[in-house]
Amino acid sequence: MAFGARAGFESCTPGGIVRLLDHYGVNLEGAPAVVIGRSPILGKPVGMLLLARNATVTYCHSRTTDLQAHVASADIVVAAVGIPNFVRGHWLKPGCVIVDAGSNPGNVGDVAFDEVIGVAALATPVPGGVGPMTIAMLIAQTIDAATVI
Repeated sequence: MAFGARAGFESCTPGGIVRLLDHYGVNLEGAPAVVIGRSPILGKPVGMLLLARNATVTYCHSRTTDLQAHVASADIVVAAVGIPNFVRGHWLKPGCVIVDAGSNPGNVGDVAFDEVIGVAALATPVPGGVGPMTIAMLIAQTIDAATVI
């Protein structure tokens, strides 16, 4: 995906995130998006999928200088940093879309959900948001792989 190749399967969680955004009619075309996280199985691939849909993607992480300013400029934020309640409501641009892809002990996401629901237009909860989409993508891609044979 990073080199423009379209063949093959998507990483399940990033693919599920994009399908979730599609389902809710989130326009990615030209949208400023911030991905907080740089893992090879989540942060990097979700940014590449967003970029392939013509979003303008900025990668950040827990040590990004002035992270709050980056997040405040985004229409779409994907939190995949692995730190419970890391992203706060006052960081967000009003009306943005926030996707919490965090998985931390105690079923706590990377986003302080109670703080963001009054600011964001759409927000995914933990548990129950991105996790089921990961499983759905795994099943869909398994079926696709089985039918190609």
